[in-house]
Amino acid sequence: MKQTPLRDMPCPIAKGLDRVGEWWSLLILRDAFYGVSRYDDFQTSLGIASNTLTRRLAALVDEGILARCAYSSRPNRYEYLLTDKGRDLRPVLVALLAWGNRHYAPDGALIELADLETGDRVDPVLVDRRTGRSLEQGVRLSDGPSADEALRDWIRRGVTL
Repeated sequence: MKQTPLRDMPCPIAKGLDRVGEWWSLLILRDAFYGVSRYDDFQTSLGIASNTLTRRLAALVDEGILARCAYSSRPNRYEYLLTDKGRDLRPVLVALLAWGNRHYAPDGALIELADLETGDRVDPVLVDRRTGRSLEQGVRLSDGPSADEALRDWIRRGVTL
């Protein structure tokens, strides 16, 4: 069954999900953050069908999230590296990891995050980049410069996240 494209919806969440919302894409990105870069290594790590992996890697490359780079010319072999756009997804995956631990690991965290310097456990939280304040208590939506009138009306209803 073909999914309905979300990229034309006036919502950045829908637009982002259209690009990376398929679960194999997120698992490929997870592995890329863990240092996996070669086709065979993705396939081994994920146990994914070859045709699915090929499609997902091509889609991530087309979106500019991964870059396909040759590492051998005889035979032709490629690796898939995170681009700046791809690396910008790190907080999304960290948040998903923390959420999964919190709600789906009843016996304790499956994977914990640790500070690179101290090794201390890290408990991620979303914060405002400018003020450093936690967004745990929620925020309200505000229309952006490219919002159309229908979206502005929807936002004026007082939507919060």
